[in-house]
Amino acid sequence: MNTDIFEEIWNTICTRVENPPEKSYVVDILTHRKGIDKALEKVGEEATEFIIAAKNDDYEQKVYEAADLFFHLMLALRGCNVEFSDVIAELERRRK
Repeated sequence: MNTDIFEEIWNTICTRVENPPEKSYVVDILTHRKGIDKALEKVGEEATEFIIAAKNDDYEQKVYEAADLFFHLMLALRGCNVEFSDVIAELERRRK
Protein backbone atom coordinates (compact mmCIF):
# COMPACT_ATOMS: atom_id res chain seq x y z
CA MET A 1 0.00 0.00 0.00
CA ASN A 2 1.38 3.37 -1.01
CA THR A 3 0.60 6.09 1.53
CA ASP A 4 2.37 8.93 -0.29
CA ILE A 5 -1.04 10.46 -0.95
CA PHE A 6 -1.24 11.52 2.71
CA GLU A 7 2.03 13.41 2.43
CA GLU A 8 0.88 14.97 -0.84
CA ILE A 9 -2.41 16.11 0.70
CA TRP A 10 -0.61 17.45 3.79
CA ASN A 11 1.84 19.39 1.62
CA THR A 12 -1.02 20.82 -0.44
CA ILE A 13 -2.86 21.93 2.71
CA CYS A 14 0.29 23.60 4.07
CA THR A 15 1.09 25.27 0.75
CA ARG A 16 -2.42 26.70 0.47
CA VAL A 17 -2.25 28.04 4.02
CA GLU A 18 1.16 29.60 3.46
CA ASN A 19 0.37 30.93 -0.05
CA PRO A 20 -3.41 31.29 -0.20
CA PRO A 21 -4.85 31.09 -3.71
CA GLU A 22 -7.79 33.31 -4.58
CA LYS A 23 -10.30 30.46 -4.24
CA SER A 24 -9.48 27.60 -1.88
CA TYR A 25 -11.69 25.34 0.20
CA VAL A 26 -8.73 24.70 2.51
CA VAL A 27 -8.21 28.41 3.12
CA ASP A 28 -11.95 29.02 3.52
CA ILE A 29 -12.17 26.42 6.28
CA LEU A 30 -8.97 27.38 8.07
CA THR A 31 -9.59 31.14 7.98
CA HIS A 32 -13.30 30.96 8.76
CA ARG A 33 -14.65 33.49 11.26
CA LYS A 34 -15.35 30.59 13.64
CA GLY A 35 -11.63 29.82 13.75
CA ILE A 36 -10.66 26.22 14.51
CA ASP A 37 -14.28 25.47 15.39
CA LYS A 38 -15.16 25.40 11.67
CA ALA A 39 -12.57 22.71 10.94
CA LEU A 40 -13.67 20.75 14.01
CA GLU A 41 -17.32 21.00 12.95
CA LYS A 42 -16.34 19.52 9.59
CA VAL A 43 -14.55 16.62 11.30
CA GLY A 44 -17.70 15.93 13.33
CA GLU A 45 -19.93 16.19 10.27
CA GLU A 46 -17.72 13.87 8.23
CA ALA A 47 -17.40 11.39 11.10
CA THR A 48 -21.18 11.23 11.34
CA GLU A 49 -21.52 10.75 7.59
CA PHE A 50 -18.96 7.94 7.71
CA ILE A 51 -20.80 6.23 10.56
CA ILE A 52 -24.05 6.36 8.61
CA ALA A 53 -22.34 5.04 5.47
CA ALA A 54 -20.69 2.25 7.48
CA LYS A 55 -24.12 1.06 8.60
CA ASN A 56 -25.32 0.73 5.00
CA ASP A 57 -24.47 -1.62 2.13
CA ASP A 58 -23.02 0.94 -0.30
CA TYR A 59 -19.28 0.20 -0.36
CA GLU A 60 -18.44 3.19 -2.56
CA GLN A 61 -20.19 5.54 -0.13
CA LYS A 62 -18.17 4.10 2.77
CA VAL A 63 -14.95 4.76 0.84
CA TYR A 64 -16.08 8.27 -0.14
CA GLU A 65 -17.01 9.25 3.42
CA ALA A 66 -13.83 7.73 4.86
CA ALA A 67 -11.79 9.85 2.44
CA ASP A 68 -13.74 12.97 3.48
CA LEU A 69 -13.10 12.17 7.13
CA PHE A 70 -9.35 11.73 6.61
CA PHE A 71 -9.13 14.97 4.64
CA HIS A 72 -11.04 17.04 7.16
CA LEU A 73 -9.08 15.56 10.07
CA MET A 74 -5.90 16.65 8.28
CA LEU A 75 -7.36 20.16 7.89
CA ALA A 76 -8.18 20.26 11.60
CA LEU A 77 -4.68 19.09 12.49
CA ARG A 78 -3.20 21.93 10.43
CA GLY A 79 -5.68 24.34 11.96
CA CYS A 80 -4.53 23.50 15.48
CA ASN A 81 -0.84 23.40 14.55
CA VAL A 82 -0.29 19.67 14.88
CA GLU A 83 2.25 18.28 12.44
CA PHE A 84 1.00 15.30 10.45
CA SER A 85 4.45 13.72 10.77
CA ASP A 86 4.00 13.71 14.55
CA VAL A 87 0.72 11.81 14.19
CA ILE A 88 2.46 9.28 11.92
CA ALA A 89 5.31 8.98 14.43
CA GLU A 90 2.80 8.30 17.20
CA LEU A 91 1.14 5.59 15.14
CA GLU A 92 4.54 4.05 14.48
CA ARG A 93 5.38 4.21 18.19
CA ARG A 94 2.16 2.38 19.02
CA ARG A 95 2.90 -0.34 16.48
CA LYS A 96 5.97 -1.51 18.39
